[in-house]
Amino acid sequence: MPVEISIVVPVFNELDNIAPLAAEVARSFAGEVRSWELVLVDDASTDATWAEILKAQAADPRVRGLRHQSNRGQSAAVWTGITGSEGSILCTLDGDLQNNPADLPRMIAMLDTLDFVSGRRTERQDSWVRKMSSSVARAARTWALGHDFADTGCALRAFKRSALQGVFPFNGVHRFLPILVAAGGNRCLEIPVSHRPRVAGVSKYGVWNRLGRGIYDLIGVGWCLRRRLAPVAVVDSRVAR
Repeated sequence: MPVEISIVVPVFNELDNIAPLAAEVARSFAGEVRSWELVLVDDASTDATWAEILKAQAADPRVRGLRHQSNRGQSAAVWTGITGSEGSILCTLDGDLQNNPADLPRMIAMLDTLDFVSGRRTERQDSWVRKMSSSVARAARTWALGHDFADTGCALRAFKRSALQGVFPFNGVHRFLPILVAAGGNRCLEIPVSHRPRVAGVSKYGVWNRLGRGIYDLIGVGWCLRRRLAPVAVVDSRVAR
């Protein structure tokens, strides 16, 4: 049976979170009549994450593992999962269990009238530094790109594969995906989702690779949207008078 929904999760050194994550996703999609797969992308972990992925796959054939031979970063892992998955509907979330997979079914249901549904974390369970860096990055994105999404750092998303037409992979694409999709004329909506504290493993982000790297990538994305994706006025002969 063809897979209709693909849930893509990039992971790096998350061995203690693999089994609980797979179990939560299975519970969250227990009432889903469409076929689904959980694609765990191991970004060359240095612990036993890959072994845990293989165990999860053995326990549930709907779980699949993809593994990078060298560490390439979160954006590359997300893109590997997208290109290596089958579903016409795609979902993404982080592998640290701070995102709640139970939010995904209602986000998927909204795709009847939308192309892309992005989460906005409420009562965010992060440090003051991470919240501050996100606020600064949001202001910079809005000023530079003209699209205001409150929380592009939230990995919890559901969208049609067709919404990615014209989107290209680069280091940092996961931060800008809602903006790039919206710039392509797709119907997008940001909705409140739950956020939980990390209970296992450690965060892979600090001030530089979150705020600093995000601002650096913003320069390139801003140039692309403003210079390379400039709107073109078109007259359609079927409606022209």
